[in-house]
Amino acid sequence: MQFQICPLSHEDFTDVTSVWEDSVRATHYFLSEADIRFYKPLIIKEYLPTLMLFGIRHDSGGLAGFVGVVDRKIEMLFVRPEDFGKGIGKALCRFAIQDLQACEVDVNEHNMQALKFYVKLGFQLSGRSALDPSGKPFPILHLKVI
Repeated sequence: MQFQICPLSHEDFTDVTSVWEDSVRATHYFLSEADIRFYKPLIIKEYLPTLMLFGIRHDSGGLAGFVGVVDRKIEMLFVRPEDFGKGIGKALCRFAIQDLQACEVDVNEHNMQALKFYVKLGFQLSGRSALDPSGKPFPILHLKVI
């Protein structure tokens, strides 16, 4: 299936954050409600403004998924749960690799779905951190396209 990937801007931050939250709630079972409340303002104020953001929209205009890249690293890639399994994440990841020259990504160690997804697309484990970038005890796996 062919998807139209379009650049996203500050005006899209509300939609992007909504996709992030819905996807996290569906996949990051290891996060508590307090953890999600901790990360959400960081996403909006600190992470999104630093990223080159691209997304795929439904015909209705709603955002189905997005990828955020900085310095050849996929920092965020999230898809609405109702759009899982449709190839949206794969299309965004391939776009990031081919068009934005992304070659790295970090994955929560407890998110096995994401790890399998990235390995299937050519990433390999290159390291591990015991804490996430916020200093929380959620181990991070570092992956690279070799």
